[in-house]
Amino acid sequence: MSTFESGVRIFQSPRELTAVIGEPLGPGQWHPVEQDRVDLFAEATDDHQWIHVDAERAASGPFGGTVAHGYLTLSLLPALVRDVYRVEGLRMGVNYGLNRVRFPAPLRTGSRIRATVRVDEVTEVAGGVQLVNTVTVESDSGGKPVCVAETVSRLYFAREA
Repeated sequence: MSTFESGVRIFQSPRELTAVIGEPLGPGQWHPVEQDRVDLFAEATDDHQWIHVDAERAASGPFGGTVAHGYLTLSLLPALVRDVYRVEGLRMGVNYGLNRVRFPAPLRTGSRIRATVRVDEVTEVAGGVQLVNTVTVESDSGGKPVCVAETVSRLYFAREA
């Protein structure tokens, strides 16, 4: 049976993950997305589009201010999911890919975001399990989610559970 620690659900085995398939987990804690983070992401990715980095121009743009890059939001999934659940007893866990990603609403700079996770599949693979989750990221400004991503991970346990 999974346990909780400071609001974070803790799983010890593939069997415990399978038991929550379809169940919403979370939401996690709020995380701010400030302009300095957006600017650093623009530098790291060489994506300096004005809607992200030019506050003066963006103020009269379609979103009424700067917005975070969709890929910045996507890159924050590991931190956001870590606030919802974790799996202990792993030898290794790897991001295997994404099946589908959408950004239904813009993420206004200065907003806060948090995630809810739904475990969709737990499938045995050589030496471990493949975990498919749907991660929904909401903003404190309400409305549509700012990101919905179907993530695929591979988990390799240190011991047979």
